[in-house]
Parts: sequence; structure tokens; C-alpha cells
Amino acid sequence: MTDPQDARPRRTPLTALHERLGATLTDFAGWLMPLRYGSELAEHRAVRTAAGLFDLSHMGEITVTGPDAADALDYALVGNLSALAPGRARYTMICEPDGGVLDDLIVYRLSGEEFLVVANAANTAAVYAALRERAGGRDAAVADHTDGYALIAVQGPRAADVLAPLASIDLTGVRYYTGHRAEVAGRAALLARTGYTGEDGFELFTRPEDAERVWSALTEAGAGHALTPAGLAARDTLRLEAGMPLYGNELGPEVTPFDAGLGRVVKFDKPGDFVGRAALAERAEATARRTLAGLAGQSRRVPRHGYQVLWDGKPAGTVTSGAPSPTLGMPIAMAYLEPDVARQAAGGAAGGRLAVDVRGSAEPAVLVPLPFYRRPA
Repeated sequence: MTDPQDARPRRTPLTALHERLGATLTDFAGWLMPLRYGSELAEHRAVRTAAGLFDLSHMGEITVTGPDAADALDYALVGNLSALAPGRARYTMICEPDGGVLDDLIVYRLSGEEFLVVANAANTAAVYAALRERAGGRDAAVADHTDGYALIAVQGPRAADVLAPLASIDLTGVRYYTGHRAEVAGRAALLARTGYTGEDGFELFTRPEDAERVWSALTEAGAGHALTPAGLAARDTLRLEAGMPLYGNELGPEVTPFDAGLGRVVKFDKPGDFVGRAALAERAEATARRTLAGLAGQSRRVPRHGYQVLWDGKPAGTVTSGAPSPTLGMPIAMAYLEPDVARQAAGGAAGGRLAVDVRGSAEPAVLVPLPFYRRPA
């Protein structure tokens, strides 16, 4: 008989704290996560104007270590990880042999023979299994250390102001997409300048037992900077405005990096073979099957995931992500469109009419460049 306890979502090291803060919790990828603490609109705006504090401890952390660690990752992933200098990070993908995306990842090179692979929560087990299989025959060890980490993010234009007094290193020397071993509030952490909001910010990998101490210290340090705890709802609208793909929406096993407009992450010039190389090379030379585009709604009704995009009243694509944009004050969406339709819409084709079928009503939309939002320089 199955223990009903096994069906319950996993708790992060900060779940009890979220409960004390009165967060609305939801089951996300098998984890009990804060959806919002109060107003998701206020949380979104806090990240755009000041700073937001996120619990990301549901993300998967997988280490690849050993003399052949870089070679193993070069074969397993589409990026050139052996060219990554210690202390640097890279956005990349792990693909199936047919070129479909198994997951998108951030990989940190901690030292010459040590890498940290951060996977999406829903895909951690699949990425771990694939990395183990693809490392076979090499002097490289693959281990799932998700339970050994908490992950806290501070994002927004004041993120550095919040974190600086607590960090043991000078943040002015921490470049974008780097990770440094440091102390935060007196606790050991991997301090990375990465994020998923379109703003400047930091992600802090700590021991689970240190998570509450670090979160509380950040809350105290952020009191004068309008730091606000933020949940998954705000995180989703923030990443959508920034045009960042979400696995299960813009990315998946039926999508290649080229379909998603991310062919730049595929490094054909790296030495040796890699899983999916032949299929991706063929895809790189082929006529586009679909185009990922940005849509701005021209009415108050919001395009949502799965809604049909129309061109002159005929089906021409599918919305992958959609929401009201708190920053822009209009509905926005990303969608896969037929390439001819995307070209015509971009060129302002005479008589052409782009719309989204929102529950039986053709709501007008216009094609706009991605991302929808860029932070001020």
C-alpha cells in the first residue's frame, strides 16, 4: 500500500518561514512553494523598482567532478563547458538525440575539475539520469546534491545594496554570470550574479540549515531598501516581461534550441561529438518550422498558455506564455507562430490581422520584439 505521506509535496528549508509570513503555498513540481505573500502585483513592482527576495530551493543541484568532468559535460550538453573558466557560469541546454530540449540549465565551473549543474525542479531526476549515462566510460562522478542546498535569490536594482553589507567579498568585483565561494551573514555560500527576472541580482546557494539565518539577515538588511519577499506568481510575470523561456511552455522535448530562437547556445565548433549534434546541425540548416514571437494584446483580455493565435481568422500559432504586464500595463504573450505569418506580421502586411482566440473571442494583438522589457542601463 502506498503511504499517503509520499504524495505530499516536498518542503524547502524555508517552508516554515513562508508559513509564518502568511504566504499562499502551492504544489509546484512536487515542492510546496510560495505563490505569493500578499499582492503579486506589489511583489513584481518591488523587483522592478527596488528588490525582491525569492526562495528557489526547489531547483536541482547536480555536481559533475573529476579529471574528465569537462569532457563529460561537453558530450552531454550543447555548450562548450571545457572553455568555461573557473568561477564563471553559462546558460546551456541538455538535448535528446533528436535535438529536443530535455532541460535548460545553468552550469557553474567551481574549479578545474568541479562543476555545479542547476536544473529545473521538474526535470532534476531526468537530467541526473542523463548526465550519469552520458558520463559513462569517463573519469567523472555525477551526484545529485539537491538536498544539500538551499537557494535564495535577491533580485532588483537595489539587490547589491541589500547584499553588500552581509557579503564577505566586494560585490563590485562579482561579474554577471560568475559564482564565488563567500560568506553571507557569516554562513558559507556560493554567491552568484545570476537570476531569472530581467534585473540585476544574486543567487545564494547555502546549506539547508543556514537558509533561515541568511533569509532573515537579508530581510533585516533590506528594510531600508524596500526589499519584499516574492513568490512564483511574480517570478513568472518578471521572466515573461524579460522574454526568458520557461520549460514546459517555450521549451520541451518537441522543441529544439533553434525553434526557441536560442540556437546560439549550441556550440558546433567545440571539440568532439555531443548528444544531438547531428539532429541539431540538420535543424540549423533547415527552413524554420516555427518562430517564437512576442505579442502585445490590444484589448484588456489576456492571452494564456495554449490559446490559439489567428491570422486573418485562421489558426497560425499557439501562445506559450501570457499574462498582464505590470510594468507595461498591457497583456503580453510569447507564442510560436508559423514563420510566414511571423514575417508578414512583422512587415505590417496590408490587410493582415493578428489576433488571439481568448475563449471564443478574437482579441487583436500586434507583434513586438522580445524581450518586452529591458532594465535601464
